[in-house]
Amino acid sequence: MTVIRSNLLPVLLAGAAVLLVVHTLGRFIYTPLLPWLVEDGLLTLRQGADIASWNYLGYLAGALLAIRWHRIAQIRRCLPAGLALHVLTTLLQTQASDPDLLAALRLVNGLCNGLVFVQAPALILEWLARQNSASASGLVYLGVGGGLLISSAMVSLSADWLHGPARWWPAALLSLPLAWWGWRQLARLDTPEHAAPSGQAAPSGRLLDRSSIPLFLAYAGAGMGYILPMTFLPMLARLQLEAGSFLVGGSWLLVALATLIAPWLWNRAGARLGDKRALQVNYLIQLAGVLAALLLPGASGIVLCALLVGSTFLGTVLLTQRLGRSLQPHQGPRISAAMIALYSVAQLAGPWLTSQWLNQGGSLHSAFWLGAGALAWGFAWMLAVPAQQQA
Repeated sequence: MTVIRSNLLPVLLAGAAVLLVVHTLGRFIYTPLLPWLVEDGLLTLRQGADIASWNYLGYLAGALLAIRWHRIAQIRRCLPAGLALHVLTTLLQTQASDPDLLAALRLVNGLCNGLVFVQAPALILEWLARQNSASASGLVYLGVGGGLLISSAMVSLSADWLHGPARWWPAALLSLPLAWWGWRQLARLDTPEHAAPSGQAAPSGRLLDRSSIPLFLAYAGAGMGYILPMTFLPMLARLQLEAGSFLVGGSWLLVALATLIAPWLWNRAGARLGDKRALQVNYLIQLAGVLAALLLPGASGIVLCALLVGSTFLGTVLLTQRLGRSLQPHQGPRISAAMIALYSVAQLAGPWLTSQWLNQGGSLHSAFWLGAGALAWGFAWMLAVPAQQQA
């Protein structure tokens, strides 16, 4: 079991705060908000799916920028700028009553999310590795789990007294102090640039090799597999269940509660089983969650999907990032950015394909088969991934 030293705690909390801002108050709060925005007449379901795709396109762009700006000095410049622009676009969303304007803001918001979501954990992981505490890196993602719970409460508590674009105000107001405090802590980290040891050749700069390609392909399946329930589960509950059912809004609360313990759980599972074996178990549980929504339509399927996907998707992220760094420890931030970029391509494809399926007369429920197939693909490729090397 990972023991957190006192000097690590402020850094882990700062990383958690930053991820809470960009990934839950920025991205995932859209999931419980979407049914209300549709009910308010601000969006149609199809427009909601399209806007989700614009956000994921921005996320991809941000991750690609993180590949380009992967050096520690570059991260120190880009990270605060990305956080500031993210908070600004979240504030502007409170005034966006036009779907096209909201789509543009979600695009920029997603770009900042992708950049920060790569750079903040990568910076912290490099610092933790210097402290011989890399095994604690997964605890940074507790911010996402806690943020899901906070976002669920925000949407539920404000549902009756906010309307339309004003529903973004709680997220905007909380983002500002958390982003400011989180960056102040991270700015103090003494993480120098990597340098090749004297007398040794510089290690290869290739991202794709025999050890990393299977991991990249598996991670692409994870990105497409989890994004459908994480985007559309409350909407699916609204379509399948009676009006006023607790699960219309409560399904996101269940996801949040399950996610809250996930970083600690999978951080410990990786330490005990090895990151590769823990990831294989993770993929199977996540697949079971999506299949539950498909094969058990109604309340039972919604509940199982929320609990199983909610308790696993962050584990996929933290274990894959750590396993990737162990395979190529000389370019940790760069391989992290490349994996997130591929992950975001798959996330972008999921809502877009769902939108196309809905345009052809398909149902939101049947679109979840895409997610199940993607997770099965991911598990199959995980069987070919080598175990981690010593960093």
